[in-house]
Amino acid sequence: MNTVIQYMKRNYKLLLVIVAICVGLWSFIPKANEGDPEKDKLLLELLTFVIERGHYEPAAIDDKFSKGVYKDYIEALDPSKRFFLQSDINEFQQYETQIDDQIKNKDLTFFDLTYNRLVKRISESKNFYKEILDKPFDYSVQEEFNTDYEKLPFAQTTEELREKWRKQIKLSTLSSLTDRLKLQEDKKNGVVDSTKEKESPEDIGKSKAAIAFTDKSTENKDSDKPKTFEELEKETRESSLKSLNEYYSFVEDLDRNDWFSVYINAIASRFDPHTNYFPPDEKERFDVSMSGKLEGIGARLQKKNDYTEISELISGGPAWRGKELEAGDIIMKVAQGNKEAVDVIGMHLDDVVKKIKGPKGTEVRLTVKKVDGTIKVISIIRDIVEIEETYAKSSIVNKNGLKYGIIYLPKFYIDFENNDSRDAGKDMAIEVERLKKEGVSGIIVDVRDDGGGSLKTVVDIAGLFIEQGPIVQIKSAGRKKEVLYDKDSRVQWDGPLVIMVNSFSASASEILAAAIQDYRRGIIIGSKQTYGKGTVQNVIDLNQFVRNSAVGDLGALKTTTQKFYRINGGSTQLEGVSSDVAMPDRYAYLKMGERDIDNAMPWDKIDPAEYKFWDKQNNFDKAIDNSKKRIAMNEKFKLIEENAKWIDERNKENIYSLNIDKFKADQNAVEQKAKKYKAISNYQNKLKFSSLPNEIEAMKTDITLKEKRERWHESLSKDIYVEEAINILDDLQPKGIVKKNVSAIKKDKLVKS
Repeated sequence: MNTVIQYMKRNYKLLLVIVAICVGLWSFIPKANEGDPEKDKLLLELLTFVIERGHYEPAAIDDKFSKGVYKDYIEALDPSKRFFLQSDINEFQQYETQIDDQIKNKDLTFFDLTYNRLVKRISESKNFYKEILDKPFDYSVQEEFNTDYEKLPFAQTTEELREKWRKQIKLSTLSSLTDRLKLQEDKKNGVVDSTKEKESPEDIGKSKAAIAFTDKSTENKDSDKPKTFEELEKETRESSLKSLNEYYSFVEDLDRNDWFSVYINAIASRFDPHTNYFPPDEKERFDVSMSGKLEGIGARLQKKNDYTEISELISGGPAWRGKELEAGDIIMKVAQGNKEAVDVIGMHLDDVVKKIKGPKGTEVRLTVKKVDGTIKVISIIRDIVEIEETYAKSSIVNKNGLKYGIIYLPKFYIDFENNDSRDAGKDMAIEVERLKKEGVSGIIVDVRDDGGGSLKTVVDIAGLFIEQGPIVQIKSAGRKKEVLYDKDSRVQWDGPLVIMVNSFSASASEILAAAIQDYRRGIIIGSKQTYGKGTVQNVIDLNQFVRNSAVGDLGALKTTTQKFYRINGGSTQLEGVSSDVAMPDRYAYLKMGERDIDNAMPWDKIDPAEYKFWDKQNNFDKAIDNSKKRIAMNEKFKLIEENAKWIDERNKENIYSLNIDKFKADQNAVEQKAKKYKAISNYQNKLKFSSLPNEIEAMKTDITLKEKRERWHESLSKDIYVEEAINILDDLQPKGIVKKNVSAIKKDKLVKS
């Protein structure tokens, strides 16, 4: 989840204390070589030092802490238990209660042991899959595979480990093979649409224990002539081999620094789930995600074995404007301006990205192999690239003769380095003004799946909907609470308001929802409760503590420094925000919130702030009551609730047959059950959504933007939750307005007929 963020460099008092203590702390300046143990020791000491002095409630670094680090670290290295043997774990366990001492003594013994062993085991396992996929599987054998990796033991021997690999790969290829057979059978029988909403073994709730390397290619592309079972079986193995080769190419690209970052994060995250270490490249990516923009060419890259491939061009970016670079092109060489080109084949993806990115106005020349096989040198002038998906966007829908607006906010973005740059608060104000200009009678703010972001923008956005007053309370360790206010008496939108949330709405999203709910300014609808993250993080640049730049870039630390509270005094930590109208949710019974994390910070409460309820919405309670009654009577919502319980049951099933007949029968039973729930994804709300005039004008020249908006509008037209939000806006209208407009529509139709 993204977090409510403030930059530590603005928190001068705490920063000065730490800097003062740090001046004489370091007795050495290590070399900036890759994998330098001395640099690692410096990073380890600096990390724990800053956390212990800057964290809101730092945990004691003791044996209990050590056990937590050990568990998280081993799980991060080998979550599916496909590399380490039990003998390795036995050797590692002697350090289970010693990691705290090693942290204090800057001792890297445990890390070095696990890192070297992991590299060895990864290298050994490479032979497993190649041998396994070299010959056909016998799918007639009666055997099964358990995917509950968390509860399964590590393999005792190399032979046992290889057998685990065999079954794991066999399950993956079996799943793909049955899909291929089904597609071919459907084609033979003339079934045009054989797609199905299938809950495959790796689909539900398996983020930490995903079935390895699933073969995703299930299309028979070569010929219209039916293929034999043997041909299809061979195709699945070849595809699986390709996927595994790509996976190992990625893994082998990781160096010691990458794995040390995993170790450092296992330490940092034991203080609380949102305290994390950012290696230099990751810090840069975090800044991009928060600001929604970067300087470069505007292309997304992916690694394909030794090659770097263009996966997507960002709409509006210099590469997109140039129309020479295409998705699928392979980058062979990179040159800065008129300098000599550097061969990037086999180069680490992050290093390729560094060479392509650069300041606005500078030139980069790419030697690329085009999708048609030709070689071409493409010159691109770098520019500021805005990632459109990051930003707020709005749409209009008509119902009962009234216009309603919906604003989708994917995150609370901000550019920390430039106050004049766009941010979520400014953009939301612009979207509200545009909707007002179109004459809307109600606004929906959609923060579903919004993981948070900047604290400042939350205050600005909430302030658009209230006159003035407190928005959120903040408490730092050992200090009095601070109340953040909207001090602008102007209300940009005083009409009906609905905030849409779900269980993935976190942090800043929860502050906004809580403030709107506490003021009774708008109605909160969505999942029973939001994610439950009630803490504030600061990002600290670790390089500021080292005077000699020879150490190299140390990255940054995001650490929890404050807790925030609703203006009614309650925390959103663990409990989240309970919706005024709780709606059935397919994933309602899966454990995915802050309350399901073992070392999450506790819930508490403080004194409320002084505030007044919004008194301009007379039919507030009636609208909530009407919505609850509609949902209770709605057959589609009843189906969603039933589906949620079924998904929870499916999530607990971990054993799969590797016999093709039994596997087919099991999957067929799942598919038959899933057909009942297909109506959920096929739902149409019969509402028509459209872009605002500014976007309609932009779409005349930006085909990509047009396609993205059409896809969004299509998804809105299938969204039963949005439909209910619009129903609530109807109920919030001044008495008689909706009825009057319905009568006007009927009268207009009679006149036209």
